[in-house]
Amino acid sequence: MTIQFDKLKARLLANPKVKAEYDALAPEFEIAAELLRARLRAGLSQAELAARMGTSQSTIARLENGQTLPSTKTLLRYAEATGSRVRVRLSAA
Repeated sequence: MTIQFDKLKARLLANPKVKAEYDALAPEFEIAAELLRARLRAGLSQAELAARMGTSQSTIARLENGQTLPSTKTLLRYAEATGSRVRVRLSAA
């Protein structure tokens, strides 16, 4: 029996403990998604971006899949390599 991803996700998120953990990771996934969008806008592969930044493709992959939170220095290097600009904004909850 095949379960569609959306149905499985909804069923799992119905559990309050799972939902709390999922929500706690949202900021990390948001950063990862922004990095990916910047690289795609620049038309670069992970390997090309890694070469521009002087790092490895696997490091870029870890940043873009949310496994690693980038430092401010890394964000600035990533932005420069993709022709982007870093903006930080704190908003009321």
